[in-house]
Order: sequence, then structure tokens, then C-alpha cells
Amino acid sequence: MSEALLVDRAASVVKLTLNRPEKHNALDVPTMCDVAEVIERLAEDRAIRVLVLTGAGGRSFCSGADLSGVGDQWPWDDDPLSRLSNALEHFPGATVCALNGSVYGGGTDVAMACDFRIGQTGQRMFIPPARFGIHYQISGLRRAVGRIGLGPAKRLYLAGETFDASEMKRVGFLDHLVEPAEFDAFVAGYVAEIAGMAPLAVRGMKSVLNAVARGDLDEEKALLGVHACIDSEDFKEGQRAIAERRKPVFQGR
Repeated sequence: MSEALLVDRAASVVKLTLNRPEKHNALDVPTMCDVAEVIERLAEDRAIRVLVLTGAGGRSFCSGADLSGVGDQWPWDDDPLSRLSNALEHFPGATVCALNGSVYGGGTDVAMACDFRIGQTGQRMFIPPARFGIHYQISGLRRAVGRIGLGPAKRLYLAGETFDASEMKRVGFLDHLVEPAEFDAFVAGYVAEIAGMAPLAVRGMKSVLNAVARGDLDEEKALLGVHACIDSEDFKEGQRAIAERRKPVFQGR
């Protein structure tokens, strides 16, 4: 594994840290491939309930693709940034992007591929491909319209506007915006809350919500997930917890 990615696991939570702070955590092709491979492998582990993605250092979460690698050698037909973001979007458990700093270019797509984005005051974002004659990847444009809407997406991609933290929150890029001093504690509490949810229900509902957003929901398949939850030990544990007035302890089965 490249030193550009740190992997930490605590019980059912895995944290991935982009670790090139001297480069604003820019993603070169090998790093994008490494991170995608890690996420694809982790997706097979049903014990993982939450995947957290963050960056090292306090200046930038991610400055996107390393532009020194963009050109004739860039694998346009097998775009590694799209692979990374798609792996995040399709990760079966919940995903949280903890933006430790500002975010630029392809880093915004990586963040938008996560289920939740938590930011802190003082950060900003912009997406510069049009300034360099680069056509942003199609999957990223689709994701942006789905997450923040057509108008804000055009402001970012076509006009190259810079959004400050309050605008990032207003357009829906950020789900939560906190002060830097409160950031780590807020992220930890938020992740712990999600990790305590029934994992079968979370996975099933995430799949349905994403399918609804894409417009390709298979209702028969979705109903199988509903019935699987009703027949699960987790459902029985939830019922017992209600009766006993305590917090449930779910096992994911």
C-alpha cells in the first residue's frame, strides 16, 4: 500500500486518510488506483458499517487529480478518478467524508460520492478543469447535478466560481458545517451514531435511495431487502430494546 493512503480500523469503522499534505492531498494515478482497490476490497467485508474518508493536514482535504499526470498519458477511457468515486458511491455501508480542509477539482467528486459530508468554517472549494481545457468526467458531472442541482453545478464547472464554506452548506454540498475546534468531536459522534444503527437496514435503504436518485429502482428486489430486515435477528433485537427501554445492540444478521 502506498504511503499516500493511511488505513485505520476500529471495530466496524474504517478510516481512510489521504496522506500527501505537502501536495494538498492531490491524487496521482497510482494513488487513485490504490484507494479504489482498497475501497472495493473493503466493500466485501460486511462487518464494516461506516467508511470515513478524510485528509492529512489542516489545509486541504483533497486538491483533486495531480495535473502533472493529465495529458497524453492519462487513461481517459479507464478514468481512475471515476473508478475511485464510483467505488465510494457504490460502497454498501455508510460513507462519511470528513473535510479537514478546502477541496478542489476532482476532490469535490470524491467527496460527493460519499453519503455524508462534514465540513468546517473557513474552507472553500472550486473546480478548475475548464480553465485548463479539460472536460470533467461524465460520472462526476452526473453526481454533481444529483447532489447539488444543475444551477450550482454550472456555477462550479462552467463559471469556475469559488464557494466559501457557507455557500458549500447552502447549496447542499455540505450536510453539516462546524467550527474547526468542534470538528473532530462532531465527526466522531456522527460516525458512532451511524455505526450504532441496524446495518442491514442502513445498507438496504442506502441501496434503494441511490437507485431512486438514479431512476433505476427495482421494486421487487427492494422488497426482498425489506423482508430480509423483518426476518432478521436485528429486527428482533430492536423490538426487545423497545420493550426493555434500552439501546439496541445490532449484530448485522
